[in-house]
Amino acid sequence: MKKYLKKLGQASYKASLNKVNTKLKNKVLLKFSKLLRKNSSEILLQNKRDVEVAKKKNINKNLIARLEISKKTLNKIVKTVIDISRLKDPVGIILDKWQRPNGLKIKKISIPIGVIGVIYESRPNVTVDLSCLCFKSGNSVILKGGSEAFYTNKLFVKLFRESLRLNRVDKNYVQLIEKKERKVVKHLLKDMRDYIDVMIPRGGKNLVKTVKKLCNVPVIGHLEGICHTFIDKNLSIKIARKIVVNAKMRNVSICGATETLLVHKDCPKKEINLILNDLKNSGCVIYGDKKTKKIFKGNIKEANDKNWGKEYLDAKISVKIVKDIYEAVQHINKYGTMHTDSIITKNMLNANYFVGNVKSSIVMHNTSTQFADGGELGFGGEVGISTNKLPPRGPVGLNQLVSFKYHVAGNGQIRK
Repeated sequence: MKKYLKKLGQASYKASLNKVNTKLKNKVLLKFSKLLRKNSSEILLQNKRDVEVAKKKNINKNLIARLEISKKTLNKIVKTVIDISRLKDPVGIILDKWQRPNGLKIKKISIPIGVIGVIYESRPNVTVDLSCLCFKSGNSVILKGGSEAFYTNKLFVKLFRESLRLNRVDKNYVQLIEKKERKVVKHLLKDMRDYIDVMIPRGGKNLVKTVKKLCNVPVIGHLEGICHTFIDKNLSIKIARKIVVNAKMRNVSICGATETLLVHKDCPKKEINLILNDLKNSGCVIYGDKKTKKIFKGNIKEANDKNWGKEYLDAKISVKIVKDIYEAVQHINKYGTMHTDSIITKNMLNANYFVGNVKSSIVMHNTSTQFADGGELGFGGEVGISTNKLPPRGPVGLNQLVSFKYHVAGNGQIRK
């Protein structure tokens, strides 16, 4: 196993040393998009094969929903590839420059990170996003996808490598670990320091926890997406109703789905009931604190402290009545995971307080937490959401997959 991974690492490192210009990068990406279209029937067939295996293993239906690719989904994947090809190349950009009193001229210039390792679960579209974003940012990538999407991932990588080959670029810019043994992950995290510069986990809490615990290179990622929506007393009921249902129910299995709804105690009871009824009618199970149970006329389950720290990834939500915005912010900073949190209010002072004091990497005002996605925020795509306090933070897109160096130019200066 170590020999197998070492071989992949050496090939990735060698590929990362090849400098590919912007024109050629975009040519590779556009050819890849055409290959995806040309092989759409085979992609859907291999994906169906993965889904059938997953169903036999009794995998959670929400995870199967993440795994499944339709014609519509595949069209979106192709569009993402084309969109990334149109983004500005993040490599070689002068980020800053200045001149010292002694005449030294200093430039801060963006450069690729090198070799990126990614471990992820279920979602095969991630394979495409990662391959494209890493390649466009000048990095080579070693992918370890979940066994649930094995056949789909294998075909996606095969097509990307074919595009690289056809454009006479080292095909080892993108590699997929095809071994399914559990020990692969352990070796990847502990024995690849000489080849991998940064590791990105995308998946459930246990996966990310394992990566952060065992990995001996920097990790970009988040443990959970315990996202909150806070309804202030100065709300627009029309806006609040559509945001809350969307934030929870549009896609319950993504990390940007709202898991806890906080409601100001002075919100009209009639309006609270409208919002909670909307959730119930959308098929959402509600866990409310005692105050919520007194206000809401419908049938809900009682919440306890465990509910506040729960990432459901399902049609379930926790609801708590809070006395003011200060309690809401305290609750979020205590139980949240620094992912994404939103306030619904017409009061700009409260909105500014919320944005300034919630510690999350993405803080929103009058919009759905489901927008916590690099593509939706104009990044062209993302490799994930980072909740690290150090950068990169928030959606990790093209411009977050580069490092930088300083170019210092003189004309004979020496230090006294």
